[in-house]
Amino acid sequence: MRSGFAAVVGRPNVGKSTLVNRLVGTKVSIVSPRPNTTRHRVRGVVHRPGAQLVLVDTPGIHRPRTALGERLVEAAGSSLDDVDAVVAVVDATAPVGPGDRVVLSRALSPRGVHGAPPAIVVAVNKADRATRAQVLERLAEAAQAVDDLGATASAEYFPISARTGEGVDALLSAVLAALPDGPPYYPEDTFTDTPEALRVAELVREQLLRHAREELPHSIACRVTDWEWPVISCEILVERDSQKGIVIGRGGEVLKAVGTAVRKELPPGAYLELRVKVEKHWQQRPDVLDRLGY
Repeated sequence: MRSGFAAVVGRPNVGKSTLVNRLVGTKVSIVSPRPNTTRHRVRGVVHRPGAQLVLVDTPGIHRPRTALGERLVEAAGSSLDDVDAVVAVVDATAPVGPGDRVVLSRALSPRGVHGAPPAIVVAVNKADRATRAQVLERLAEAAQAVDDLGATASAEYFPISARTGEGVDALLSAVLAALPDGPPYYPEDTFTDTPEALRVAELVREQLLRHAREELPHSIACRVTDWEWPVISCEILVERDSQKGIVIGRGGEVLKAVGTAVRKELPPGAYLELRVKVEKHWQQRPDVLDRLGY
């Protein structure tokens, strides 16, 4: 059979996690309209007859302003090592700019698991929100950027919509064709290897991103501190006292809404205990970043 790994990379908010979830066929990465939602490398496993593809969802590559940002960009870059293919995602609704060129440059530079450059697949995402002319323009811009970077291997280009599934099957076929012969890495019933505690913490953060104000997303972090089934204790970190009140909400309404939404994605009977704690400037503190697993 064919088996191997593919890293999914791109600027923040281009739809990487939505694409990974679409390819896997189930939710393995949290999603939100906020940039830099993905903070951990998440593996999603695609099973097809005679093939197994392990996708590595990565944080958005950006110019970091905090120690957290530096670690996220480093994690995204290291995900490009020792993969068989790289799926570089660009946004069909916006011109291919310097940030996309940085992503493409990094995608073209690593060496694959067999000592050769990995296959490069460029996904022009959000085609459902762009005009045909915009999609064609993005495809041309991406191809020009790859040529300008002096690619030594040819790249393939696909207009897709991760949200609707348009074009995703063709993209998947191209990635599967690039995989070498090999054994399966995971059993057929495994779709991710994300630890359950991390998955719950990320589900909590996903809901907070949906309920929090615009200035809060980057200031929120979550981690499970205790797991004694059916009780799961999750700590929510913010950076200022004023943010704590916003996360809790009037009469606890925000935390209640978050807990209700997360429990719907947990096994029946789970009790989720949410606590909010202020850790000043945690995004700049290596000790806190280590504790959070970044």
